[in-house]
Amino acid sequence: MSPVADSTSTSDSTVAALRKAITSENVPLARRFRALFSLKHLASQEASPQATAAIEAIAAAFSSPSALLKHELAYCLGQTRNSEAIPFLRAVLEDYSEDSMVRHESAEALGALGDAGSLNIMEKMRDDPNEQTVVRETCEIAIDRINWQLSENSKSEKLKQSDFASIDPAPPAASTSSPSIPQLRAALLDTSKPLFARYRAMFALRDLASPPDALTAEPAVQALAAGFVDKSALFRHEIAFVFGQLSHPASIPALLKVLGDKSEESMVRHEAAEALGSLGEEPGVEEQLRAFLEDSEQVVRESVIVALDMAEYEKNGNMEYAMIPEVAASA
Repeated sequence: MSPVADSTSTSDSTVAALRKAITSENVPLARRFRALFSLKHLASQEASPQATAAIEAIAAAFSSPSALLKHELAYCLGQTRNSEAIPFLRAVLEDYSEDSMVRHESAEALGALGDAGSLNIMEKMRDDPNEQTVVRETCEIAIDRINWQLSENSKSEKLKQSDFASIDPAPPAASTSSPSIPQLRAALLDTSKPLFARYRAMFALRDLASPPDALTAEPAVQALAAGFVDKSALFRHEIAFVFGQLSHPASIPALLKVLGDKSEESMVRHEAAEALGSLGEEPGVEEQLRAFLEDSEQVVRESVIVALDMAEYEKNGNMEYAMIPEVAASA
């Protein structure tokens, strides 16, 4: 067998092993998440049969009963920059029997992929008073993101270089010579502004909170935490997600308060749990997470399981929360 053929065979077996792991209800959830992030890495490579196979493997797991896993599948598909994910995401968004948390993430992913072909679908959902609020709001932001991306403004705006490689629901607010945290906080909390504009303030604050030892970091974290009083569950969930990206210890009290609030929406509490998983090395965080392993909300229980697994990875010094392909292939 030639070296090229042997390499192709190994790649095929790796994707097949990861697909088997992610689609099996008998595999522990934490291991399925690690398989997902390995597949996301493969799906994000240049167009190739392996990238296509990885997209299809991720999409195959939408048959799972776990809303948490399916929501993460949609997120990862949106981060691949691979347009082959679009038909799968549209199908999930248009499935009215699907959990609203999963449909919302599919709309956000279509926005991340800049899919102008989904604008009509999302406009109808945004304007439908009978649609779930979280889906309507996500469609609104995704539409604005796609239109911004297609606009001349997006080409002329001077955006601060971000420390984060994620494709965000909105770009950070255009940078100025001296970004003002109080001004960004005011924009973040101004409910008269479109959600897209408020998200832009959110991601500008996130960027000012990194690196964690920057002079602006803790004030920016406190400004973001003020967003947890917002009436939009979608907005609150995104604040928690941003805190997961930042892994700043100053966010721990706010995240623990959200996680412990049984009256809070499960989609917000679950995101707080996962954010705390990224802070697992901080004293007492793992112990407080374990207190929610028997939570009444399934998505929260599952998020805590994943968060504890993430915390274990952090402690072991692993840089990437994923299965090593060679291990997956031999599993």
